[in-house]
Amino acid sequence: MQLTVLQGFAILKAAWEAGINTIDTANAYSNGESEKPIGNFIVKYKIPRENLVIMTKALALVSKEISGFPPFNPILPNTRDYVNLGGLSRTALFNQVEASLGRLKTAYIDVLQIHAGDPTTPYEETMKALHDLVVSGKVRYIGACNLKAWQFAEMNHIAETKGWTQFVSMQVEHSLLYRTEEQEMFAYCKYKGIGVLSYSPLMEGHLARLLNTSTPRSDYVRNSSFEKKVRSSDAEIIERAQELTSKHGWKMSDVALAWSVTKVSSPIVGANSVQRVNEAIVSGKSLAEDEMKYLEELYEPQPSRMWLV
Repeated sequence: MQLTVLQGFAILKAAWEAGINTIDTANAYSNGESEKPIGNFIVKYKIPRENLVIMTKALALVSKEISGFPPFNPILPNTRDYVNLGGLSRTALFNQVEASLGRLKTAYIDVLQIHAGDPTTPYEETMKALHDLVVSGKVRYIGACNLKAWQFAEMNHIAETKGWTQFVSMQVEHSLLYRTEEQEMFAYCKYKGIGVLSYSPLMEGHLARLLNTSTPRSDYVRNSSFEKKVRSSDAEIIERAQELTSKHGWKMSDVALAWSVTKVSSPIVGANSVQRVNEAIVSGKSLAEDEMKYLEELYEPQPSRMWLV
């Protein structure tokens, strides 16, 4: 679902006025176009930069054509116009940060996250580059997304032994219907004091609507690589979430998010309207211990859905 600039501003303004001060984005989202409205919003509404936490990501290529979508194009990285613009090499990271700073209209990024792993670049090179970006002042903290636990631990270990900047956050998929990363990643992050951020806490909306109903977004991703299938055990969990929705007089998303906030440092919720922003705020809502168990006990483990390693 594509939003207009004014719609984007309305969503950001509603979030800001509701007390939300952290924005997660990426250079790959909408081919770089998702970073631009954030910078324009800060300027237009004179938002004090120190009161915002801007998190963006580096790894993917950003096309020079607005309509392009090159992140998974196997040819572009080796062409003259795109070499060193994607990946996690030192040059690529410095280039990507400069580009993001320009689109975000800011002097620094609060948390720069590597979007996934880069098998073509040594971990040591990536971690030294991230450290130097922090030293330069263009990045305040570093985080990661979509890594295997052993990869994340190894990269962090390299930084620790070298005296370089270490990761402060890990962003992974996590919801009532997908809890695979609890097995190793959550345990490692807890041990090291690293914050866990969860994306898809509503699992593409399945935990925000009745079974067998659809939305424009679910229709858009149907039969694509982004579609997340509902298993029979998932359907039973959704039905239990619906029961608790009726019991508390909440929205269904309230139940899923009230569960999620007890498991991670913060769930990341996307919003395509002001209404969705308001629905994502679950302050003051909590589930009893027996209700948590009721939601969790039917969960069936499944393989990792890491989209890049």
